Amino acid sequence: MNPILTIQDLIVQRGGVKVLDIDELNVETSRILALIGPNGAGKSTLLLTMAGLLKPGQGKIFYRGTPIDSNSSRSEMRRSVSVVFQEPLLLNTTVYKNVALGLKFRHLTSTEIARSVEESLDYFGISFLAKRSAKTLSGGESKRVSLARAFALQPQLILMDEAFNSLDPPTRETLIEDLRNILERTKITAVMALHDREETLRLAQDVAVMTAGKIIQTGTTTQVFNEPVSEFVASFVGTETILEGIVTESSGGKVVVSVAGKNIESVGDFLHGQPVYCCIRPENITVHSTIPERSSARNIYEAKVRKIIRQAFFYKMILDCGFTVVAYTTVSSCEDLGICEGSKVAFSFKATAVHIMKREK
Repeated sequence: MNPILTIQDLIVQRGGVKVLDIDELNVETSRILALIGPNGAGKSTLLLTMAGLLKPGQGKIFYRGTPIDSNSSRSEMRRSVSVVFQEPLLLNTTVYKNVALGLKFRHLTSTEIARSVEESLDYFGISFLAKRSAKTLSGGESKRVSLARAFALQPQLILMDEAFNSLDPPTRETLIEDLRNILERTKITAVMALHDREETLRLAQDVAVMTAGKIIQTGTTTQVFNEPVSEFVASFVGTETILEGIVTESSGGKVVVSVAGKNIESVGDFLHGQPVYCCIRPENITVHSTIPERSSARNIYEAKVRKIIRQAFFYKMILDCGFTVVAYTTVSSCEDLGICEGSKVAFSFKATAVHIMKREK
């Protein structure tokens, strides 16, 4: 582990109200960390605190191992950090001058400034906008200029607050892809406050889940999405099937859970009689027209299709086999199988696709 930023026992208050209470958070060098959680979770406040723009009432922040505990250390850190706010905050001047703005305080020559600006404009594909007035830009163009301005400073750490907010889908898709490629190329460490699961999956290598000013789970994106520590986290990261059950068998790494009179097989080590949640992500459930003759899946059930909901590129199916599950299937698969609401189908999932969490009785 090689954290560029470490937070310990952080408390931030506003108007006498505690808005952040963070035990510990490490931001690993050259990785992308997503802060996710509902509105009001404290994501933006945490970013401002990381940037040194908001002083904590208690706790420690370390930047590359050095404590940020004075105005001088805070100023030193700020020179290595860029912040991208939700709103672009562009000046009423040309795109070129907006991108060059921060560089003018770095005591660089005009040649050095020009090189950095041109490189950053090229990164985001907006070189052709250099002479345009910022007030004539579209929302997507303004976002790109804001990002180009931040990257032109060649920061070691970049903090982004809802960078894709209010963009139309095509603009958002393109910007996500471009930003992912730029971060991969530059190896700049990034912390992003995100609200969208898809954005998180496409961009982030690490995730911190927040609610009510606290971080309730951290880990790699794969760990957090596949192994949530609570029902709240499971629901927030898109685990649409969360079933209550009782462990009826547990030996040799095999776990059987009784749910609505049916058995679900998983892996792990739980006590017999333990109340648990069984969490299954929709993309891990396979829908069949009939019970398959051969399958490596340990869990296979007959069910009735209660509802089919068309999403952008797939169908979301709500299936009832005595308990309810949510499955995703492609449009072509659904049509090939001739499935409609009311159809009798089968579905399956592997034992390893079930994440089990303890629950209170």
